[in-house]
Amino acid sequence: MSASISLVIPTLNAGREIGALIEALLGQSLVPEEIIVVDSSSDDSTVEIASSYSQVRVELIDRKEFDHGLTRDRALKNSAGDIVCFMTQDAFPVSERLVERLVAPILADPSVAISSGRQLPKADARRFEQLVRGFNYPPKSNVRDVSDVTNLGVKAYFASDVCAAYRRRAYLELGGFGRTDMSEDMLMAAKTLNAGWKVAYAADAEVYHSHNLTLRQQYERNRAIGRFLERNAELLSCPSEVGEGGRLARCVASTLLKEGDLSELLAFGADCAARLLGNRIGRMQARKGSK
Repeated sequence: MSASISLVIPTLNAGREIGALIEALLGQSLVPEEIIVVDSSSDDSTVEIASSYSQVRVELIDRKEFDHGLTRDRALKNSAGDIVCFMTQDAFPVSERLVERLVAPILADPSVAISSGRQLPKADARRFEQLVRGFNYPPKSNVRDVSDVTNLGVKAYFASDVCAAYRRRAYLELGGFGRTDMSEDMLMAAKTLNAGWKVAYAADAEVYHSHNLTLRQQYERNRAIGRFLERNAELLSCPSEVGEGGRLARCVASTLLKEGDLSELLAFGADCAARLLGNRIGRMQARKGSK
């Protein structure tokens, strides 16, 4: 099967990153027919740099209009590809075969609607963040259907628009992302599986992407995740994500102990506490209907 490919990158003040990312995408073994940059009123040189490439179309939106779901939905509907890929401005291809490998599961199997890639830690990632990425993004690819929810729980709904590809026909058939302030990819993966389509993880489609979050940032991120999970509990009906979090914590802590890295172990413990507290507070706020 051959297919046309579009690639969308939402941006905000990406001047230091966008040029190198576009260059890397234009050097791919499979170059997208169109690259669309959707910029949320950047204050820096993002638009100027992106616009300097004839292969790139820049769409401008007001910063207040940005929504993780609706902004990507609009970009997809304004694109032409049979397959539409999404990347974030702070992800960078590990090799020139990223796009080729990312879309491969969709091209190989007509029942696969979504394919997402593997995220490797950046060079500046602290040690426990490296281990967290390794746990969440293993080296083995997989293809999931709705029967996997029982065994995998929330992991069955894994997808990440940091680096992902969508089959246009399936996306439109399922109604698209809709309005959401986060995790539009996870919602779409859940809708996809529940409708009988499959979701793939292409471990060989690799990007560098990681963050060294402060405890406050980790708390706020997981408070938002907690609200999201509680508000979408019916769609994401599956075993609790807390069990998966426990497995992650044990795996990372065990490795840090073996390495004798007590400072990182203590830092990771604090990070886990911020995650857990944020998640619980977010869920409680969602049940009460507060922000």
